[in-house]
Amino acid sequence: MKNIVIIGGGPAGLTAAYELLKKNDPDIRVTVLEESDTLGGISRTARYQGNRMDIGGHRFFSKDDRIMDWWAQMMPVQGRPAFDDKVLGREKPLAAGGPDPEKEDEVMLVRDRISRIYYNKAFFDYPVSMNLNTIRNMGLVTTARAGFSYLHACVKKLPETNLENFYINRFGRVLYSMFFEGYTEKLWGRHPREISADWGAQRVKGLSIRAILKDMVSKVLGKKNNKNAETSLIEQFWYPKYGPGQLWELVGARVQEMGGQILYGHEVTGFRTEGGRITAAVCRTPEGEKEIEGDEFISSMPVKDLAQGLGAPEDVRRLAQGLPYRDFVTVGLLVDRLQLKNQTRRKTLGNIVPDCWIYVQDKGVKLGRIQIFNNWSPYMVKDPVETVWIGLEYFCAEGDDFWNMTEEQTVAFAVRELQKMGVIGKDAVKDAHRERVKKAYPAYFDTYAQFGQIRAYLDGFENLWCVGRNGQHRYNNMDHSMLTAILAAEHIRRGDRSKAEIWDVNTEKSYHEKK
Repeated sequence: MKNIVIIGGGPAGLTAAYELLKKNDPDIRVTVLEESDTLGGISRTARYQGNRMDIGGHRFFSKDDRIMDWWAQMMPVQGRPAFDDKVLGREKPLAAGGPDPEKEDEVMLVRDRISRIYYNKAFFDYPVSMNLNTIRNMGLVTTARAGFSYLHACVKKLPETNLENFYINRFGRVLYSMFFEGYTEKLWGRHPREISADWGAQRVKGLSIRAILKDMVSKVLGKKNNKNAETSLIEQFWYPKYGPGQLWELVGARVQEMGGQILYGHEVTGFRTEGGRITAAVCRTPEGEKEIEGDEFISSMPVKDLAQGLGAPEDVRRLAQGLPYRDFVTVGLLVDRLQLKNQTRRKTLGNIVPDCWIYVQDKGVKLGRIQIFNNWSPYMVKDPVETVWIGLEYFCAEGDDFWNMTEEQTVAFAVRELQKMGVIGKDAVKDAHRERVKKAYPAYFDTYAQFGQIRAYLDGFENLWCVGRNGQHRYNNMDHSMLTAILAAEHIRRGDRSKAEIWDVNTEKSYHEKK
């Protein structure tokens, strides 16, 4: 019997559990340790008064066919063949489909990806497109300045020693200052020149003015599909009917059906080690401290906590404790209407604006993004015809003034900002709810530059596998986090002790194009 202990019940942890159990191997036993009472991690779905909140917004789309197939097998796609293999650009069909009539709620919906930027009291396409709307909003003079700035950036490349230079090389200094500088500083609490260019290499990859123009031409010629588009430019995605948490709750149920054990309220605080191996995880539980023994340990817990729990040497522990994170607050507001008018050709329920997200570049407000849950899925809203359920996303640091506000203070702050922006009017809010998320975004500054030393120490434990966003201190998308877990499960099954392939997920600029 091989006992495998998985730390964390988010996408990475649950994917690893499912992959290890799906072959019904009687010699494998899986235990998932989840600190909270809910599965899904940052991909969970919060519930409040019949309305649901997606914590951060999760588009189900990947350039990796293994992940798309995994999702489709777990939760069939409703609406096929509208979102068929031609749209996906796939060479082979998905695992087949249509929902089981007895499980009609366990489906993925096909959604249009629509997002815009709010800047200087005007709305721009996201990513910025050089169309008439953009030129009208920017004005001819600013448009000309942006064009010459981009041409200058094409001729004179800056050394990509920080995120600021990374963006300027791809968009020019004018567009960078308008659409990237302020928002990036809101997100990370640091100016882009203080942030490693690695963040751009992983999150933005091939996005640039050239890529946007190429995308526009492909669309006009009718040759665009999700397979040949940059990830930031995809047109459609899948979305669970009741939010991302619905899928991860379903995965958790299947893990248990296959014999896996999920222990809630188990916070890992330390480890027992012997001879370069972990022998047990020490947990704080409602029943007191417990030790969970295992032969293999898959960790998606934050690296700084993992190193501390392992009793790392002082130099490694210092670097791990210096790894920065950005924390996150979402304020859900139930309103009777938005003052934003739907001036697009897209039809929406209640004729509200069609955006999934609105990125707020305006430096005059702290607000980072607005989610309109009605557009992610109308089933997220108790009454999607008569009300609009929105999520206001704020980036902060645990323990700072914004984080420490009471819920009432946070809601009042958010309402004032929306009214200032002209998004809602007076007395529009019918109800509100706040969610706070610790360590939502691993950040790329401070001791991050020395992360290699931390990784070398962690890799010294032959039966430790680091997966997921926090487990690798990497701002991965959900599909990348899942892929690290799939690879870890495969390595454990075949007795392969190498870790490089798992760490290398989403580090190469060509990763998306190769899969």
